[in-house]
Amino acid sequence: VQLQASGGGLVQAGGSLRLSCAASEFTLSHYPVGWFRQAPGREREGVSCISADGPNTYYTDSVKGRFIISRDKIKNTVYLQMNNVQPEDTAIYYCATVGCNLKYGPEAVDPHSVWGHGTQVTVSS
Repeated sequence: VQLQASGGGLVQAGGSLRLSCAASEFTLSHYPVGWFRQAPGREREGVSCISADGPNTYYTDSVKGRFIISRDKIKNTVYLQMNNVQPEDTAIYYCATVGCNLKYGPEAVDPHSVWGHGTQVTVSS
């Protein structure tokens, strides 16, 4: 079983990117999914998450109104649409099958979670 994160790249401030988190050999819609990011010299940050069985979502304050998380059950994929990106969004972005706390965000506490390898997002000013 694995997750493949993709869609990162170099984008100018104010632009958009769509990250994809595609699952192989298991049904992603059975699990809550979180997006995390880690910038150089900084701790990993939970950015967004989506519940397994419904439309419930969480966004960290710095991305509210700019990022949108969604699922495509047919494609077995979770997306993170990133709009109006800013230089502070520059980081490696990871997706994982983690808990989604609607107040505190994605919870990376389950040792059996599946993690993708990450995709680099670089925003130029």
